[in-house]
Amino acid sequence: MVVTALLMSYIPRASHGAAMPSPARPAGPIEFRDVTKQAGVHFKHNSGAFGKKYLPETMGSGVCVLDYDNDGWQDILFVNSMDWPGHKGAAKSYPALYHNNKDGTFTDVTREAGLAVESYGLGCAVADYDNDGFEDIYITTVGSNHLFHNLGNGKFADVTLKAGVADPGFSTSAVWFDYDNDGKLDLFVTHYIDWSIAKDQYCTLDNKNKSYCTPQTYKGESSTLFHNMGDGTFENVTKRAELHDPTSKSLGVAMLDYDNDGWMDLFVANDTEPNKLYHNNHNGTFTDVAVQVGVAFSESGRVRAGMGTDAGDYDGSGWQSLVIGNFTNESMSLYRNDGSGLFVDEDVSSGIRQMSLQALTFACFFFDYDLDGRLDIFAANGHVSDDISVVQPTLQYAQPAILFHNKGDRKFEDASTRVGPAMQQPVVGRGAAYLDYDNDGDLDLVITANNGAARLLRNENGNPNDMLRVKLVGVRSNRDGIGAKVTLTTSAGARLFRMVKTGSSYASQSELPLTFGLGKAEGSRTVSIEIVWPSGRKDALSKIGENQFITVKEGAGITSAHPIVIAKP
Repeated sequence: MVVTALLMSYIPRASHGAAMPSPARPAGPIEFRDVTKQAGVHFKHNSGAFGKKYLPETMGSGVCVLDYDNDGWQDILFVNSMDWPGHKGAAKSYPALYHNNKDGTFTDVTREAGLAVESYGLGCAVADYDNDGFEDIYITTVGSNHLFHNLGNGKFADVTLKAGVADPGFSTSAVWFDYDNDGKLDLFVTHYIDWSIAKDQYCTLDNKNKSYCTPQTYKGESSTLFHNMGDGTFENVTKRAELHDPTSKSLGVAMLDYDNDGWMDLFVANDTEPNKLYHNNHNGTFTDVAVQVGVAFSESGRVRAGMGTDAGDYDGSGWQSLVIGNFTNESMSLYRNDGSGLFVDEDVSSGIRQMSLQALTFACFFFDYDLDGRLDIFAANGHVSDDISVVQPTLQYAQPAILFHNKGDRKFEDASTRVGPAMQQPVVGRGAAYLDYDNDGDLDLVITANNGAARLLRNENGNPNDMLRVKLVGVRSNRDGIGAKVTLTTSAGARLFRMVKTGSSYASQSELPLTFGLGKAEGSRTVSIEIVWPSGRKDALSKIGENQFITVKEGAGITSAHPIVIAKP
């Protein structure tokens, strides 16, 4: 392992070697305000439902955040489904790419970008798979998936057939990661069930009318691992990697290094089947250790309806824990990584269980919405049965999201009612991601709804605290730095750990830059960061000022630094 201390004297002192001047701080409580309309976002998901109650109609869809044109502003990709064959509507349904105009608004550039390709889409994952400096897009579907190569001029080309990643079936979430540490991003695609119109089953809730079937009605479908060959093509190595498992019914995936051995592992959330934690054996194979480490089942030994998932260090231990969205009356799962190679089920002791018991959670992830340095949890909720209130009057199809505030000491509280009415609006939530779309330092939210309109929620007043935002550029490692671990230490002794990752949430992906909340301003505070790259290289940087966005290149240190304008327009 190479250890390098990088003191970048050529970076201006005001943007690197000293704290940035303290800007005017916003006043008032934090509020997530619905700015969808004023931002020019008009996306509406089409499930294709027309009364046949086909199971895929309940699942979509995802949303991904990316900076596809490298202008420093995060763009948004919404995945769409479509009408079923033989029941076409008036217009076709396409995914939607919204370009960030840098003024709080977005423009739909789907057609110009070459992404107006109809499919029964469910999820997405974005990354620079060929290390050419531009983020590419992978869309999962019921049918044939699509890989869109970023041409670097605002346009994408569908290279699915050439790349060999069509992966037919019922795909859901996906993750780009470098499982063999060769500097090239590989692709893992989760699959749900063996379903087609011809195999569709007839189920009812009231013994009269057809309703959506549960996943137990169908056989599972194995997920797929594609190895990046480095020439624009991929090889299906699922069986060679010992990952072939047709019993799984997977909906969510999170990349993590749960044992800190420098090799990426995978956690897969399964619906009505045991969850999987695939340990990377360093030789191209994986071993499922979920049962041994305590994340396969609930504390009572039962399988749950695992959907979205994420990994993060919510307790400040330096180890990545897991959060999972589950079905109504199951509560969300929170598995704390105790650092010994085992996980402890803490949904009850943390307070998560009681607060999420009545919710049906799809997307969920860790993020620091108030920049206090502790990872909070967001959950997007919504039932799968549009007639659920008929047979269970206490349950609703549309449900409000939940924002869990991290109080410290491994405890959470429900902050949903404290952050404005937009968070309390019931929707049939599915995908969700966080992003700083207005570059003001705090994290905003984008949420999709099944067969409904997407929503963009701006974080108002979430930035009274200091922060540091970090973008990584790999050299020996993959260019996006995916899998890199960053540990930040403040001059006051606080330590924060984050990892650059793709995937997570449900069929979605949040922005790649890392946001470190630093808490209340402390005058001349500076921070140090240590980066462990996927290549094994370790870089250390010191005396970095807060309230800025820095770009760090592997082996070269800080290559750019820009102050963050904290005051809201």
